[in-house]
Amino acid sequence: MNTYDHDAIVIGGSFAGLSAAMQLARARRRVCVVDAGKPRNRFAAASHGFFGQDGEPPLAMIEQARRKLLAYPTVTLRQGTVVSATSKPDAGASTASGFDVVLDDGAGALTPLTTRKLVLAFGVKDGLPDIAGLRERWGASVLHCPYCHGYEFAGQRLGVLYHSPQSGMHAQLIADWGPTTLFLNGETTLEDSERTRLLALGIAVEPARIAGLEGPDRALSGVRLVANGGADGRLVPIDALYVAATTSPASPLAEQLGCALDEGPMGPCIRTDANKMTTVPGVYAAGDATLMRHNATLASAEGVLAGVGAHQAMVFGQ
Repeated sequence: MNTYDHDAIVIGGSFAGLSAAMQLARARRRVCVVDAGKPRNRFAAASHGFFGQDGEPPLAMIEQARRKLLAYPTVTLRQGTVVSATSKPDAGASTASGFDVVLDDGAGALTPLTTRKLVLAFGVKDGLPDIAGLRERWGASVLHCPYCHGYEFAGQRLGVLYHSPQSGMHAQLIADWGPTTLFLNGETTLEDSERTRLLALGIAVEPARIAGLEGPDRALSGVRLVANGGADGRLVPIDALYVAATTSPASPLAEQLGCALDEGPMGPCIRTDANKMTTVPGVYAAGDATLMRHNATLASAEGVLAGVGAHQAMVFGQ
């Protein structure tokens, strides 16, 4: 029979991971949360639409959740990155039981840990278009979700960056918050019928390539277009630009463990069942890495399901 350092190790300490850990802590299980300290929402000044926390800084919300989690005596929080996780064979059993994990603390020290269950809550990385001035405004005036940040720019000049044939629908959605321009950035795949429909709805269509974004600090004042001949062209004034970023898991651990992934509209997602278990027994996943639509409330709810699922598997010997 194997013994373990922890009943569960949660990899990722943001909304999903801390929500999973809370369920396990309240079930009096020994749970360790490993976090690298770089949550996806660190670029945003405020989180919106989250129950009871509208307008709060996401980093402050995470810190408050950490403090409350540490009130439970069976909880350990560790700074660092899990660099490997492998199934741990159980003597006399026909299948693997538990996992060996290696933690890198960021200062060159590697620490081996063992656990009965794993919860992958490491989130995703955003793949942003290579446009000058875009990356440094991400989360401030370059945005991905109107439900998270649209209200703050309501009635102002909005832009949508073309990303796929669904961009026309994206522009229609954003236009509910204010006057909108769809920037094709040189793409020619917009059908004439759709262009006509967008124009009829009052949505401007700008076909030219983008030279870069301009504005003071992280604010946005306009999109500079490339003129014929390559010189900087005119400036289209806007206050916020919506970008559908591609996503990928923020850690290779799911693939390393053999978890199946499904292709989502913006990138791969870890496949889970109703209890948030992946295709690898004993490995659970929650948060943006499992969702095709990303939202803080949904990530937290997924964490709750994963924590409960992992605990019940311990009770019933799954």
